[in-house]
Amino acid sequence: MPKFNLSLFKLRRSGNRFINTHFSTIQIIFSYYAIMTIIAFLLLSLPFFKKNGANVSIFDTLFMAVSTVSVTGLSTFNIHEVYNNRGIILLEMMFQVGGLGIMMFSTFFFIMSRRKISLRQRQLIMTDMNQPRLSGSVRLIKSTVRTLFLIQIIFGIIFATRFYFSGIHATVKDAIFNGFYQSISAVTNSGFDVTGVSATPYANDYLFIFLLICLIMIGGIGFPVIMEVKEWVISKRHKRKYPFRFSLFSKLAIMMYMILFISGGILIFLIERHHLFNDMPLIQKITDSLFYSATTRNAGLQLNDLYQFQTPTLLLFSMLMFIGCSPSSVGGGVRTTTIAILGLYMISFIKGKENVTIFSRRIEKYDIQKAVIVFNLSLAMCFFATMILAITEEHSLISIIVEVASAFGTTGLSLGITGDLTFIGKIIIATLMFIGRIGMLYTLMIFVPKERQDKGYLFPTEQIIIG
Repeated sequence: MPKFNLSLFKLRRSGNRFINTHFSTIQIIFSYYAIMTIIAFLLLSLPFFKKNGANVSIFDTLFMAVSTVSVTGLSTFNIHEVYNNRGIILLEMMFQVGGLGIMMFSTFFFIMSRRKISLRQRQLIMTDMNQPRLSGSVRLIKSTVRTLFLIQIIFGIIFATRFYFSGIHATVKDAIFNGFYQSISAVTNSGFDVTGVSATPYANDYLFIFLLICLIMIGGIGFPVIMEVKEWVISKRHKRKYPFRFSLFSKLAIMMYMILFISGGILIFLIERHHLFNDMPLIQKITDSLFYSATTRNAGLQLNDLYQFQTPTLLLFSMLMFIGCSPSSVGGGVRTTTIAILGLYMISFIKGKENVTIFSRRIEKYDIQKAVIVFNLSLAMCFFATMILAITEEHSLISIIVEVASAFGTTGLSLGITGDLTFIGKIIIATLMFIGRIGMLYTLMIFVPKERQDKGYLFPTEQIIIG
Protein backbone atom coordinates (compact mmCIF):
# COMPACT_ATOMS: atom_id res chain seq x y z
CA MET A 1 0.00 0.00 0.00
CA PRO A 2 1.45 3.45 -0.91
CA LYS A 3 2.63 5.56 2.01
CA PHE A 4 0.04 8.29 1.35
CA ASN A 5 -2.85 5.84 1.27
CA LEU A 6 -1.55 4.11 4.39
CA SER A 7 -1.51 7.44 6.25
CA LEU A 8 -5.10 8.14 5.19
CA PHE A 9 -6.12 4.65 6.33
CA LYS A 10 -4.52 5.16 9.75
CA LEU A 11 -6.10 8.61 10.07
CA ARG A 12 -9.52 7.18 9.21
CA ARG A 13 -9.12 4.33 11.73
CA SER A 14 -8.05 6.71 14.49
CA GLY A 15 -10.98 9.00 13.68
CA ASN A 16 -13.48 6.13 13.79
CA ARG A 17 -11.93 4.91 17.05
CA PHE A 18 -12.31 8.38 18.60
CA ILE A 19 -15.96 8.66 17.49
CA ASN A 20 -16.87 5.17 18.68
CA THR A 21 -15.14 5.74 22.03
CA HIS A 22 -16.52 9.16 22.88
CA PHE A 23 -19.95 9.23 21.24
CA SER A 24 -23.02 7.04 21.65
CA THR A 25 -24.93 5.65 18.68
CA ILE A 26 -27.73 8.16 19.28
CA GLN A 27 -25.29 11.08 19.26
CA ILE A 28 -23.75 9.79 16.02
CA ILE A 29 -27.18 9.41 14.37
CA PHE A 30 -28.10 12.93 15.49
CA SER A 31 -24.91 14.29 13.91
CA TYR A 32 -25.66 12.39 10.69
CA TYR A 33 -29.05 14.09 10.39
CA ALA A 34 -27.44 17.46 11.13
CA ILE A 35 -24.86 16.85 8.40
CA MET A 36 -27.58 15.72 6.00
CA THR A 37 -29.47 18.94 6.71
CA ILE A 38 -26.37 20.97 5.84
CA ILE A 39 -25.90 19.00 2.61
CA ALA A 40 -29.58 19.55 1.74
CA PHE A 41 -29.17 23.28 2.45
CA LEU A 42 -26.15 23.53 0.13
CA LEU A 43 -27.89 21.63 -2.67
CA LEU A 44 -31.12 23.62 -2.38
CA SER A 45 -29.08 26.83 -2.58
CA LEU A 46 -27.63 25.98 -5.99
CA PRO A 47 -29.05 28.00 -8.93
CA PHE A 48 -29.02 24.77 -10.98
CA PHE A 49 -32.14 23.59 -9.14
CA LYS A 50 -33.96 26.93 -9.20
CA LYS A 51 -36.04 28.77 -11.76
CA ASN A 52 -34.56 31.84 -13.40
CA GLY A 53 -34.85 34.88 -11.15
CA ALA A 54 -35.90 32.86 -8.09
CA ASN A 55 -34.39 34.28 -4.93
CA VAL A 56 -34.72 32.78 -1.44
CA SER A 57 -32.97 33.98 1.71
CA ILE A 58 -30.32 31.81 3.37
CA PHE A 59 -32.44 31.20 6.46
CA ASP A 60 -35.53 30.26 4.44
CA THR A 61 -33.41 27.79 2.46
CA LEU A 62 -32.12 26.32 5.74
CA PHE A 63 -35.72 26.05 6.99
CA MET A 64 -36.57 24.23 3.75
CA ALA A 65 -33.63 21.87 4.26
CA VAL A 66 -34.81 20.95 7.77
CA SER A 67 -38.35 20.44 6.49
CA THR A 68 -37.08 18.24 3.66
CA VAL A 69 -34.81 16.00 5.75
CA SER A 70 -37.57 15.61 8.35
CA VAL A 71 -40.09 15.04 5.50
CA THR A 72 -42.44 17.55 7.11
CA GLY A 73 -43.67 19.62 4.18
CA LEU A 74 -43.78 23.08 5.75
CA SER A 75 -42.24 25.83 3.65
CA THR A 76 -41.86 29.57 4.00
CA PHE A 77 -42.24 30.14 0.24
CA ASN A 78 -44.14 28.68 -2.71
CA ILE A 79 -42.04 25.75 -3.92
CA HIS A 80 -43.46 25.76 -7.46
CA GLU A 81 -42.35 29.38 -7.88
CA VAL A 82 -38.74 28.69 -6.82
CA TYR A 83 -37.60 25.22 -7.90
CA ASN A 84 -37.54 23.81 -11.44
CA ASN A 85 -38.05 20.16 -12.40
CA ARG A 86 -34.46 19.36 -11.43
CA GLY A 87 -35.17 20.84 -8.01
CA ILE A 88 -38.31 18.73 -7.66
CA ILE A 89 -36.33 15.58 -8.48
CA LEU A 90 -33.76 16.63 -5.86
CA LEU A 91 -36.59 16.97 -3.34
CA GLU A 92 -37.80 13.47 -4.23
CA MET A 93 -34.33 12.07 -3.56
CA MET A 94 -34.16 13.79 -0.19
CA PHE A 95 -37.65 12.51 0.66
CA GLN A 96 -36.26 9.00 0.27
CA VAL A 97 -33.29 9.70 2.55
CA GLY A 98 -35.33 11.55 5.16
CA GLY A 99 -38.30 9.18 5.07
CA LEU A 100 -36.46 5.86 5.04
CA GLY A 101 -33.73 7.09 7.37
CA ILE A 102 -30.11 7.96 6.68
CA MET A 103 -28.73 4.65 7.94
CA MET A 104 -31.29 2.55 6.06
CA PHE A 105 -30.70 4.41 2.81
CA SER A 106 -26.89 4.38 3.04
CA THR A 107 -26.73 0.76 4.23
CA PHE A 108 -28.85 -0.37 1.30
CA PHE A 109 -26.26 1.00 -1.11
CA PHE A 110 -23.51 -0.62 0.99
CA ILE A 111 -25.34 -3.92 0.53
CA MET A 112 -25.79 -3.38 -3.20
CA SER A 113 -22.05 -2.69 -3.57
CA ARG A 114 -21.35 -5.89 -1.56
CA ARG A 115 -19.49 -4.06 1.20
CA LYS A 116 -19.33 -5.66 4.63
CA ILE A 117 -21.59 -4.18 7.32
CA SER A 118 -19.67 -3.83 10.59
CA LEU A 119 -21.10 -4.39 14.07
CA ARG A 120 -20.95 -0.63 14.75
CA GLN A 121 -22.90 0.08 11.57
CA ARG A 122 -25.49 -2.48 12.63
CA GLN A 123 -25.82 -0.69 15.98
CA LEU A 124 -26.37 2.60 14.15
CA ILE A 125 -28.98 0.95 11.93
CA MET A 126 -30.77 -0.40 15.01
CA THR A 127 -30.80 3.08 16.56
CA ASP A 128 -31.88 4.96 13.43
CA MET A 129 -34.67 2.46 12.69
CA ASN A 130 -35.76 2.44 16.34
CA GLN A 131 -35.37 -1.33 16.58
CA PRO A 132 -35.25 -3.18 19.94
CA ARG A 133 -32.73 -5.81 18.80
CA LEU A 134 -29.65 -6.06 16.60
CA SER A 135 -30.38 -9.30 14.76
CA GLY A 136 -32.13 -9.13 11.40
CA SER A 137 -31.64 -5.38 10.87
CA VAL A 138 -29.70 -5.73 7.60
CA ARG A 139 -32.21 -8.24 6.21
CA LEU A 140 -35.02 -5.85 7.22
CA ILE A 141 -33.34 -3.01 5.32
CA LYS A 142 -32.90 -5.03 2.13
CA SER A 143 -36.48 -6.22 2.12
CA THR A 144 -37.96 -2.85 3.18
CA VAL A 145 -36.14 -0.69 0.63
CA ARG A 146 -36.84 -3.08 -2.23
CA THR A 147 -40.50 -3.35 -1.30
CA LEU A 148 -41.00 0.40 -0.92
CA PHE A 149 -39.18 1.18 -4.18
CA LEU A 150 -41.36 -1.39 -5.97
CA ILE A 151 -44.51 0.14 -4.46
CA GLN A 152 -43.44 3.62 -5.57
CA ILE A 153 -42.82 2.42 -9.12
CA ILE A 154 -46.12 0.53 -9.38
CA PHE A 155 -48.20 3.39 -7.98
CA GLY A 156 -46.20 5.93 -10.00
CA ILE A 157 -47.18 4.12 -13.19
CA ILE A 158 -50.82 3.90 -12.04
CA PHE A 159 -50.96 7.62 -11.21
CA ALA A 160 -49.21 8.62 -14.46
CA THR A 161 -51.65 6.53 -16.51
CA ARG A 162 -54.65 7.98 -14.70
CA PHE A 163 -53.36 11.55 -15.01
CA TYR A 164 -52.80 11.20 -18.75
CA PHE A 165 -56.06 9.52 -19.72
CA SER A 166 -58.15 11.73 -17.42
CA GLY A 167 -56.73 14.81 -19.12
CA ILE A 168 -55.32 16.28 -15.89
CA HIS A 169 -51.89 16.41 -17.56
CA ALA A 170 -51.88 16.85 -21.32
CA THR A 171 -48.47 15.34 -22.15
CA VAL A 172 -47.05 11.94 -21.29
CA LYS A 173 -43.96 13.60 -19.81
CA ASP A 174 -45.99 15.73 -17.38
CA ALA A 175 -48.20 12.78 -16.43
CA ILE A 176 -45.17 10.58 -15.64
CA PHE A 177 -43.37 13.37 -13.76
CA ASN A 178 -46.37 14.24 -11.57
CA GLY A 179 -47.47 10.61 -11.21
CA PHE A 180 -44.15 9.52 -9.73
CA TYR A 181 -43.94 12.63 -7.56
CA GLN A 182 -47.35 11.85 -6.06
CA SER A 183 -46.31 8.25 -5.45
CA ILE A 184 -43.00 9.14 -3.77
CA SER A 185 -44.53 12.00 -1.82
CA ALA A 186 -47.37 9.85 -0.47
CA VAL A 187 -45.20 6.86 0.54
CA THR A 188 -42.61 9.05 2.28
CA ASN A 189 -45.42 11.19 3.78
CA SER A 190 -43.49 14.33 2.77
CA GLY A 191 -46.50 16.61 2.28
CA PHE A 192 -44.71 19.14 0.07
CA ASP A 193 -46.99 20.99 -2.32
CA VAL A 194 -45.02 21.56 -5.54
CA THR A 195 -48.03 22.68 -7.60
CA GLY A 196 -49.65 25.22 -5.28
CA VAL A 197 -52.93 23.29 -5.17
CA SER A 198 -51.87 20.06 -3.38
CA ALA A 199 -54.41 17.28 -4.13
CA THR A 200 -57.32 19.69 -4.71
CA PRO A 201 -57.75 18.93 -8.47
CA TYR A 202 -58.44 15.28 -7.56
CA ALA A 203 -61.07 15.97 -4.91
CA ASN A 204 -63.75 14.10 -6.90
CA ASP A 205 -61.48 11.25 -8.02
CA TYR A 206 -62.38 8.61 -5.43
CA LEU A 207 -60.00 5.99 -6.81
CA PHE A 208 -57.08 8.41 -6.65
CA ILE A 209 -57.93 9.36 -3.05
CA PHE A 210 -58.23 5.68 -2.09
CA LEU A 211 -54.79 4.97 -3.58
CA LEU A 212 -53.33 7.95 -1.72
CA ILE A 213 -54.76 6.64 1.57
CA CYS A 214 -53.17 3.23 0.90
CA LEU A 215 -49.76 4.81 0.22
CA ILE A 216 -49.99 7.03 3.30
CA MET A 217 -50.74 3.96 5.42
CA ILE A 218 -47.85 1.99 3.91
CA GLY A 219 -45.43 4.78 4.79
CA GLY A 220 -46.83 5.41 8.26
CA ILE A 221 -47.66 2.01 9.71
CA GLY A 222 -44.02 1.03 10.27
CA PHE A 223 -41.36 -0.80 8.25
CA PRO A 224 -41.31 -3.91 10.50
CA VAL A 225 -45.08 -4.18 10.14
CA ILE A 226 -44.84 -4.07 6.33
CA MET A 227 -42.25 -6.84 6.34
CA GLU A 228 -44.23 -8.99 8.73
CA VAL A 229 -47.36 -8.60 6.61
CA LYS A 230 -45.27 -9.61 3.60
CA GLU A 231 -43.98 -12.70 5.46
CA TRP A 232 -47.53 -13.54 6.52
CA VAL A 233 -48.77 -13.40 2.92
CA ILE A 234 -45.86 -15.61 1.80
CA SER A 235 -46.56 -18.14 4.56
CA LYS A 236 -50.23 -18.28 3.59
CA ARG A 237 -49.41 -18.72 -0.09
CA HIS A 238 -46.92 -21.54 0.48
CA LYS A 239 -48.95 -23.12 3.31
CA ARG A 240 -46.00 -23.52 5.62
CA LYS A 241 -46.05 -26.16 8.33
CA TYR A 242 -45.65 -23.65 11.15
CA PRO A 243 -48.04 -20.66 11.10
CA PHE A 244 -46.52 -17.19 10.97
CA ARG A 245 -46.75 -15.22 14.22
CA PHE A 246 -46.89 -11.43 14.26
CA SER A 247 -44.74 -9.67 16.85
CA LEU A 248 -46.40 -7.78 19.68
CA PHE A 249 -45.17 -4.53 18.17
CA SER A 250 -46.85 -5.22 14.82
CA LYS A 251 -50.12 -6.26 16.46
CA LEU A 252 -50.15 -3.14 18.63
CA ALA A 253 -49.10 -0.83 15.77
CA ILE A 254 -51.76 -2.16 13.39
CA MET A 255 -54.47 -2.09 16.06
CA MET A 256 -53.72 1.49 17.15
CA TYR A 257 -53.24 2.77 13.60
CA MET A 258 -56.63 1.43 12.51
CA ILE A 259 -58.37 2.67 15.68
CA LEU A 260 -57.07 6.20 15.06
CA PHE A 261 -57.81 6.02 11.33
CA ILE A 262 -61.42 4.87 11.73
CA SER A 263 -62.29 6.95 14.82
CA GLY A 264 -60.66 10.03 13.28
CA GLY A 265 -62.69 9.57 10.10
CA ILE A 266 -65.92 9.18 12.06
CA LEU A 267 -65.29 12.33 14.12
CA ILE A 268 -64.38 14.40 11.06
CA PHE A 269 -67.54 13.17 9.33
CA LEU A 270 -69.75 14.05 12.31
CA ILE A 271 -68.25 17.52 12.80
CA GLU A 272 -68.23 18.60 9.14
CA ARG A 273 -71.26 16.75 7.72
CA HIS A 274 -73.49 19.86 7.98
CA HIS A 275 -70.70 22.35 7.35
CA LEU A 276 -67.93 21.80 4.76
CA PHE A 277 -69.36 18.44 3.67
CA ASN A 278 -72.97 19.68 3.60
CA ASP A 279 -73.48 19.71 -0.18
CA MET A 280 -71.38 16.62 -0.89
CA PRO A 281 -72.81 13.20 -1.78
CA LEU A 282 -72.50 10.61 0.99
CA ILE A 283 -69.68 8.69 -0.70
CA GLN A 284 -67.59 11.86 -0.95
CA LYS A 285 -68.26 12.73 2.69
CA ILE A 286 -66.98 9.32 3.77
CA THR A 287 -64.00 9.41 1.39
CA ASP A 288 -62.91 12.90 2.43
CA SER A 289 -63.32 12.08 6.13
CA LEU A 290 -61.10 9.00 5.85
CA PHE A 291 -58.61 10.90 3.67
CA TYR A 292 -58.16 13.65 6.25
CA SER A 293 -57.96 11.09 9.05
CA ALA A 294 -55.01 9.52 7.18
CA THR A 295 -53.28 12.64 5.86
CA THR A 296 -53.30 14.47 9.20
CA ARG A 297 -51.32 11.63 10.74
CA ASN A 298 -48.28 12.59 8.62
CA ALA A 299 -48.84 13.04 4.88
CA GLY A 300 -49.91 16.69 4.86
CA LEU A 301 -51.86 16.47 1.58
CA GLN A 302 -55.16 18.33 1.42
CA LEU A 303 -58.28 18.48 -0.75
CA ASN A 304 -59.61 21.75 0.69
CA ASP A 305 -58.25 24.95 2.16
CA LEU A 306 -57.88 24.34 5.90
CA TYR A 307 -59.62 27.65 6.59
CA GLN A 308 -62.85 26.01 5.44
CA PHE A 309 -62.84 23.62 8.41
CA GLN A 310 -64.41 24.46 11.76
CA THR A 311 -62.26 25.04 14.84
CA PRO A 312 -63.21 21.68 16.48
CA THR A 313 -62.05 19.90 13.32
CA LEU A 314 -58.75 21.80 13.32
CA LEU A 315 -58.23 20.83 16.97
CA LEU A 316 -58.89 17.20 16.02
CA PHE A 317 -56.38 17.55 13.17
CA SER A 318 -53.83 18.91 15.66
CA MET A 319 -54.37 15.95 17.99
CA LEU A 320 -53.90 13.46 15.14
CA MET A 321 -50.76 15.27 13.97
CA PHE A 322 -49.38 15.27 17.52
CA ILE A 323 -49.87 11.48 17.74
CA GLY A 324 -48.36 10.86 14.31
CA CYS A 325 -47.46 7.46 12.86
CA SER A 326 -45.95 4.23 14.12
CA PRO A 327 -42.32 3.97 15.21
CA SER A 328 -39.83 2.82 12.55
CA SER A 329 -41.85 4.58 9.86
CA VAL A 330 -41.48 7.75 7.78
CA GLY A 331 -43.54 9.75 10.28
CA GLY A 332 -43.05 11.77 13.44
CA GLY A 333 -45.11 12.66 16.50
CA VAL A 334 -45.26 10.81 19.81
CA ARG A 335 -46.05 7.63 17.80
CA THR A 336 -49.01 5.26 17.94
CA THR A 337 -47.50 2.67 20.30
CA THR A 338 -46.85 5.39 22.87
CA ILE A 339 -50.56 6.26 22.94
CA ALA A 340 -51.52 2.58 22.91
CA ILE A 341 -49.34 1.79 25.94
CA LEU A 342 -50.63 4.82 27.86
CA GLY A 343 -54.21 3.72 27.14
CA LEU A 344 -53.52 0.14 28.22
CA TYR A 345 -51.74 1.38 31.34
CA MET A 346 -54.73 3.53 32.27
CA ILE A 347 -57.13 0.62 31.73
CA SER A 348 -54.97 -1.69 33.86
CA PHE A 349 -54.82 0.92 36.61
CA ILE A 350 -58.61 1.35 36.58
CA LYS A 351 -59.06 -2.43 36.76
CA GLY A 352 -56.58 -2.67 39.61
CA LYS A 353 -54.14 -4.85 37.67
CA GLU A 354 -50.44 -4.68 38.46
CA ASN A 355 -49.26 -5.68 34.97
CA VAL A 356 -50.16 -4.24 31.59
CA THR A 357 -51.02 -7.06 29.21
CA ILE A 358 -52.37 -7.42 25.69
CA PHE A 359 -52.44 -10.27 23.16
CA SER A 360 -51.25 -12.66 25.90
CA ARG A 361 -48.07 -10.63 26.40
CA ARG A 362 -46.89 -8.49 29.27
CA ILE A 363 -45.52 -5.03 28.49
CA GLU A 364 -42.31 -4.17 30.33
CA LYS A 365 -42.49 -1.46 32.99
CA TYR A 366 -39.49 0.25 31.36
CA ASP A 367 -41.47 0.62 28.13
CA ILE A 368 -44.37 2.11 30.09
CA GLN A 369 -41.98 4.60 31.69
CA LYS A 370 -40.62 5.59 28.29
CA ALA A 371 -44.16 6.07 26.95
CA VAL A 372 -45.06 8.34 29.88
CA ILE A 373 -41.86 10.38 29.50
CA VAL A 374 -42.18 10.74 25.72
CA PHE A 375 -45.82 11.81 25.90
CA ASN A 376 -45.46 14.26 28.79
CA LEU A 377 -42.29 15.93 27.50
CA SER A 378 -43.66 16.14 23.95
CA LEU A 379 -46.88 17.69 25.22
CA ALA A 380 -44.93 20.14 27.40
CA MET A 381 -42.62 21.10 24.53
CA CYS A 382 -45.53 21.73 22.15
CA PHE A 383 -47.36 23.70 24.85
CA PHE A 384 -44.41 26.02 25.49
CA ALA A 385 -43.74 26.36 21.76
CA THR A 386 -47.39 27.40 21.29
CA MET A 387 -47.15 29.87 24.16
CA ILE A 388 -43.97 31.48 22.77
CA LEU A 389 -45.42 31.71 19.25
CA ALA A 390 -48.59 33.25 20.66
CA ILE A 391 -46.37 36.02 22.03
CA THR A 392 -44.08 36.52 19.03
CA GLU A 393 -46.55 35.97 16.17
CA GLU A 394 -49.60 38.00 15.15
CA HIS A 395 -51.79 35.05 14.22
CA SER A 396 -54.81 33.33 15.72
CA LEU A 397 -54.24 30.75 18.43
CA ILE A 398 -55.77 27.92 16.40
CA SER A 399 -53.44 28.61 13.46
CA ILE A 400 -50.45 28.48 15.84
CA ILE A 401 -51.65 25.23 17.42
CA VAL A 402 -52.01 23.66 13.97
CA GLU A 403 -48.55 24.89 12.94
CA VAL A 404 -46.88 23.51 16.09
CA ALA A 405 -48.63 20.13 15.87
CA SER A 406 -47.84 19.92 12.15
CA ALA A 407 -44.14 20.62 12.75
CA PHE A 408 -43.75 18.16 15.63
CA GLY A 409 -45.76 15.48 13.79
CA THR A 410 -43.73 16.20 10.60
CA THR A 411 -47.04 16.52 8.76
CA GLY A 412 -46.87 19.75 6.74
CA LEU A 413 -50.46 21.02 7.07
CA SER A 414 -50.76 24.72 7.77
CA LEU A 415 -53.25 27.57 7.82
CA GLY A 416 -50.81 29.53 5.68
CA ILE A 417 -48.82 31.28 8.41
CA THR A 418 -45.43 29.58 7.84
CA GLY A 419 -44.12 32.24 5.48
CA ASP A 420 -45.24 35.06 7.80
CA LEU A 421 -43.48 33.73 10.91
CA THR A 422 -40.88 35.88 12.61
CA PHE A 423 -37.25 34.78 12.86
CA ILE A 424 -37.91 33.34 16.32
CA GLY A 425 -41.05 31.58 15.08
CA LYS A 426 -39.17 29.93 12.22
CA ILE A 427 -36.43 28.72 14.58
CA ILE A 428 -39.03 27.16 16.91
CA ILE A 429 -40.88 25.44 14.06
CA ALA A 430 -37.61 24.19 12.50
CA THR A 431 -36.52 22.80 15.89
CA LEU A 432 -39.86 21.02 16.32
CA MET A 433 -39.53 19.46 12.85
CA PHE A 434 -36.04 18.17 13.60
CA ILE A 435 -37.03 16.76 17.00
CA GLY A 436 -40.17 15.24 15.49
CA ARG A 437 -38.05 13.32 12.96
CA ILE A 438 -35.39 12.19 15.46
CA GLY A 439 -37.92 11.39 18.19
CA MET A 440 -38.35 12.92 21.64
CA LEU A 441 -36.76 9.98 23.47
CA TYR A 442 -33.61 10.00 21.34
CA THR A 443 -33.41 13.79 21.54
CA LEU A 444 -33.23 13.49 25.33
CA MET A 445 -30.63 10.72 25.18
CA ILE A 446 -28.32 12.87 23.05
CA PHE A 447 -27.28 14.62 26.27
CA VAL A 448 -26.59 11.37 28.15
CA PRO A 449 -22.86 10.45 28.16
CA LYS A 450 -21.86 7.29 26.27
CA GLU A 451 -20.71 5.45 29.38
CA ARG A 452 -24.14 6.00 30.93
CA GLN A 453 -26.04 4.76 27.86
CA ASP A 454 -24.05 1.68 26.90
CA LYS A 455 -23.42 0.12 30.33
CA GLY A 456 -25.30 -3.17 30.63
CA TYR A 457 -28.28 -4.65 28.81
CA LEU A 458 -31.55 -6.18 29.92
CA PHE A 459 -33.33 -8.94 28.04
CA PRO A 460 -37.07 -8.33 28.26
CA THR A 461 -39.80 -10.85 27.58
CA GLU A 462 -40.74 -8.92 24.45
CA GLN A 463 -39.87 -5.29 23.96
CA ILE A 464 -42.06 -2.60 22.38
CA ILE A 465 -40.58 0.15 20.20
CA ILE A 466 -41.26 3.54 21.80
CA GLY A 467 -41.19 7.04 20.44
